[in-house]
Amino acid sequence: MTDLETIEISVNGRRYRMPPQPVVVICLDGCADEYLTTASAHRGMPNLLRMCRQGYRGMARAALPSFTNVNNCSIVTGTSPMETGISGNYIIDPETGEEVMINRAEFLRNETILSAAARAGRKVAMVTAKEKLRRLLSKNLEGIAFSSEKAHEARPKGHGIGDLESLLGPTPDIYSGEASLYVLRAGVRLLENGLTDFLYLTTTDYMQHLYPPEAPEILDFHEVLDGILGELLDAGAVVGITADHGMNAKSGPDGRPNVLFLETLLNEQFGAGFRVICPIVDPYVIHHGAMGSAVMVYCPSSAPLDEVARWIRQLPGVTELHDRESATRILELPADRIGDFVVLSGRDRVLGRKQKDHDLSQLRAPLRSHGGRYEEMVPFILSHRLNDRYRHLAGMDLRNFDIFDFVCNGLEAD
Repeated sequence: MTDLETIEISVNGRRYRMPPQPVVVICLDGCADEYLTTASAHRGMPNLLRMCRQGYRGMARAALPSFTNVNNCSIVTGTSPMETGISGNYIIDPETGEEVMINRAEFLRNETILSAAARAGRKVAMVTAKEKLRRLLSKNLEGIAFSSEKAHEARPKGHGIGDLESLLGPTPDIYSGEASLYVLRAGVRLLENGLTDFLYLTTTDYMQHLYPPEAPEILDFHEVLDGILGELLDAGAVVGITADHGMNAKSGPDGRPNVLFLETLLNEQFGAGFRVICPIVDPYVIHHGAMGSAVMVYCPSSAPLDEVARWIRQLPGVTELHDRESATRILELPADRIGDFVVLSGRDRVLGRKQKDHDLSQLRAPLRSHGGRYEEMVPFILSHRLNDRYRHLAGMDLRNFDIFDFVCNGLEAD
C-alpha cells in the first residue's frame, strides 16, 4: 500500500496528524495485561513481541467505571466520560426516570476521531464484535461500520459495505472466541483490498469472562490473535493496541459469585425507594450475569445521604464510594448520568441489585467480571518507536483514550 497524504484534524480540543501509513487501533476487550504476558510465556506471541521490541509497551489507566461502552467511547473521542456523556451501558434517564440502555449514537455527546478522519479524506472503517458498539460508535461516520455479530446483515447503505460473508466467511456466534478473531481478520481483509486506511477494531471479552489467563483455551485464542496481528503489521500499518478494561475472578472457592445485592440491602436497612443501576447491564448476560464491580445508587428524596454513605462504605467488599461531586471530579463522570452515589467493589467482588434481577444459571463458568478500580489498568502497545516528546508523556498519567494521539502524533518517522 502506498504512502498516504499527511493531513491534520482537530477533534475535541486535540490535534491528530495522520501518519503516511495505514492506521490500525485495536481495543482488546477485557484484556488484562496478564493475558498477554501469560500467552507470551506459553506460546511465544512473536508478533506481539515484535511490536514491543520495535515500538513501545506500557500500561495505561482506563476510564471508570471500567466497562465497555464507557471506554470505547472515550477511546474513539480521545476524551473522558465527562465529555462523552457515557457513564455505563445502562442509566436512569434524569428526565423520565426510566431505565435506559445506552447503545445508540445519540447518547454520545461529542465527535469521534473516526468521523473527523473520514471527513478529512481518510478511508475509515470500524469493526466491532458487538452490535451495540457499532450503533454507538458510528456517530456521523461516513465509512465502513459493521459488527461481527451482525455481519450477515451489513449493507452498503447503513454499513458502508455489503456481502461480508463472501469476503470474510460466515457470521460467528457472539458467544465465541471467533467473534473477536473475525473482527481482526476483517481488518486484514479490508486493508488488503484497499477498502480502508484508518481502522478501529474492537473485540468482545467473552473469552476473558470465561477463562483465566493460563487456561489452554485462552492461550490458543491468543496464539491465533498473534498471527492475525502479524498480518496487520506486514500490511504496513501503524498499529496501536489497548483495552477497555481488565478482568478478574469474582467467585469464591465453591464457585459461587462473591456478590452484594446492594438494592436489597439498602431497602432492608433504610426502607423502600432505593434503586441500584448496574452499568454493566447489556444484552450479553452469559458473559457476566449483569454483575460487575461498579453500580450507581439512586436514593429516595427522604434518605439521609450522609448516613447512607457511611453505611455503604462499611459493607464487606466495598472499596470506594463517591457522591455526585466526587464522581465528577475524581472519576470524570457526567453529573447528569450518574446516581447519588457511585460504588466500587474489590478485586474479587461484584455488586448487584436484587437476587431475582440476576440469572446466574446462564453463566458458563465461575464468574469473572470487571467495572471497578481493580480492572482499571490495561495494556498500551505501539508498533513503532516513540518520539522524544511522547516518550516523556508515556511516563506520566497515560490513559487508554490517548491511543489515537500516540499513534497519530507520537511515533518516530520511518
